Amino acid sequence: MNKTKLTKSLMAIVMGSALLSGTAFSEDTFTGQAKAALSDAGTKIDSSMKKVDGYMSDSSITAKVKAALLNDSTIKSSDISVNTHQGVVTLEGIVPSQDLAGKTVMVAKGVTGVRSVSDKLRVQDSAQQTFKDYVGDAATTSEIKAKLIADDIVPSRKIKVSTTNGVVQLSGTVDSQAQLQRAEGIAKAIEGVKSVKNDLTVKQ
Repeated sequence: MNKTKLTKSLMAIVMGSALLSGTAFSEDTFTGQAKAALSDAGTKIDSSMKKVDGYMSDSSITAKVKAALLNDSTIKSSDISVNTHQGVVTLEGIVPSQDLAGKTVMVAKGVTGVRSVSDKLRVQDSAQQTFKDYVGDAATTSEIKAKLIADDIVPSRKIKVSTTNGVVQLSGTVDSQAQLQRAEGIAKAIEGVKSVKNDLTVKQ
């Protein structure tokens, strides 16, 4: 009789231990899964915040560069476009001389947060050229590019277009003489184009 009771007691202890062990395992598993989920959510939030911070930083850098150019009396900041992407500042527009172009770049580089400066400034070719002329050249280039893209014959992705004082320059590689002549013809047909310098080459 005592032996039977002892056996039942031992079995109860063993089963109880097993149940407690299983409960502990389940709790540990749940805790681990919860921690993993929280960590993943935290990583996503941190990533999103970094993207927002990056955007705000670029906007702030652009504003600071514009302010720095405005504060320099020798620089005509209204003729200069400033854009920033991931700390890289791009300057575009017309300046009266190469020296002033260099100075503009140096002013931009001196702004806190600027990693590097992409200098796309152009030196004024003559006293007659104005910012309005530059805008007109940019519009001409854009229109030519649009026409080339819409054309079924010309491989527009292989052609580079630039315009200075109404003179269009085409460069790049095409597959045939017909494509070369077609691209030139499209450029010449655009209103405002004075002449076309065709530097396209036919792929051998």
